[in-house]
Amino acid sequence: MSCALRNDNEEPYDFAWDMSVENRTGKSNDHYINDGKHRGMSVFRWRNDMYESLNQLVKNNIEWVAIVPFMYQRTDTTKVMRPRKNIGLWTERDSSYINAVNEIHQRNMHIMFKPHLWMETGWRSNIKMDSPQEWDTWFDSYERHMLHYATLAEHLNIELLCIGTEFRSSIKAQPHRWDKLITNIKSIYHGKLTYAANWDGEFDDVKFWSQLDYIGVQAYFPLTNKNNPRLSDIKEGWNKHVKMLEKLSKKHNKPILFSEIGYRSDASATIEPWVWGSQLNTTTNTKSFSTQNLAYEALFQKLWDKDWFAGMYFWQWHTTSVEHDEHENMEFTPRYKPAENTMAKWYSKSLTN
Repeated sequence: MSCALRNDNEEPYDFAWDMSVENRTGKSNDHYINDGKHRGMSVFRWRNDMYESLNQLVKNNIEWVAIVPFMYQRTDTTKVMRPRKNIGLWTERDSSYINAVNEIHQRNMHIMFKPHLWMETGWRSNIKMDSPQEWDTWFDSYERHMLHYATLAEHLNIELLCIGTEFRSSIKAQPHRWDKLITNIKSIYHGKLTYAANWDGEFDDVKFWSQLDYIGVQAYFPLTNKNNPRLSDIKEGWNKHVKMLEKLSKKHNKPILFSEIGYRSDASATIEPWVWGSQLNTTTNTKSFSTQNLAYEALFQKLWDKDWFAGMYFWQWHTTSVEHDEHENMEFTPRYKPAENTMAKWYSKSLTN
């Protein structure tokens, strides 16, 4: 199958789609059991009728699904998150996750539970408090949420729990609270644990890697300094990051897991991969399925066969996506774009064969 992709604000790109790599059995091949690689995707918009949506994940050889519950606080100076009344008492939203988890497990797939803190303004990495007492008040509310999700993860036999995502200021201000949180989680939950540190060096501030199973990295590393890069340019851009990640893995004797990684489908996607939403100038930028696809290919070529690399979770996949809508945007999703097929190709390979 060959598709020629072209639009008014889009570069021409001919791509030969390889349907032979797709898995149409309805159940994962579970290569993870053999090689330990997370063939992951962050998936959103769970609904009751998800039969076909999950089949699409299986078709693309996705074996691990990141389910992302959201916690909320208004700004990065808000003292407490929106309260949770009862730990272990499931809400209506929890019920949608329970349904999704059961359906995913029936397809021989695995799950990372990865709660995110969402804010109207600010960034969770820059949370600011004025005193140790305020920090403790904030962390009390965070811990209450996480113990609830740890209880839910244990109840559902979820294989991996991410205990936090991009909390740099808290990590530095209150390391003792994170140690205690890990201890409390382990008293409830018996699966594997990770923490998702931002790509810009936050992982060096984390002092508790020895207590976890994976070093999680939000891997939006800058790779090039120009639009429309060649594959060789992107691969070269990975060199210094690969060396740093290998050193990090050896230092802590833990595998590196990309808890999140992704690329927009635009010509500048490898310059600042973390830019999204209102930060992106969609009026002047050029849609580029080629750049997104080459970024996926370079990632796999540079990292997939490293024995210290445990895999990745791409950002992102909506179960309700419509093909026409995805072709018209420059967002991160690979769905219905060439990057989807490139991912399926690499995910189809067991590294023990």
